[in-house]
Amino acid sequence: MIVSEFSCGGVILDGRKVLLVQVKNMKGKKIWTFPKGHIEAGETPRQAALREVLEETGYKAVIVRPMIRVKYAFTFQGNYVKKMVQWYLMKKLGRIGKHDASEILSIRWVSLLKARELVQYPSDIRLVDMLLATMNIEPTESPETETTEE
Repeated sequence: MIVSEFSCGGVILDGRKVLLVQVKNMKGKKIWTFPKGHIEAGETPRQAALREVLEETGYKAVIVRPMIRVKYAFTFQGNYVKKMVQWYLMKKLGRIGKHDASEILSIRWVSLLKARELVQYPSDIRLVDMLLATMNIEPTESPETETTEE
């Protein structure tokens, strides 16, 4: 069976640091990525992205602008899943809660250069590369310090 999914997510900046979430992928491997999730009934894509960021990280954010919409496909439980994700660039407003420990193992603020080392999904790498280019950060620059929040 072919299943279509649409999700929205946020790339949250605080100066030159970006917020990553650590999750387990479908194979059980721990990976670093950006927060995202499905749209709930009655939500716009922007509302869904902001809600997912808040639920998964505990951070309230504001959307700066849309980034890219990525499409990919995978097989899950015998279904062929065609997925589309709308990404938004966001700016941190403040922390108002804790991250969702039921789906998020940990969260971490890191430099964009460190994020480039940590993320593995092709679309995440593309998002980081877009920001690096926008901020004129060269890969040879030394990474800034990072902060882990458990």
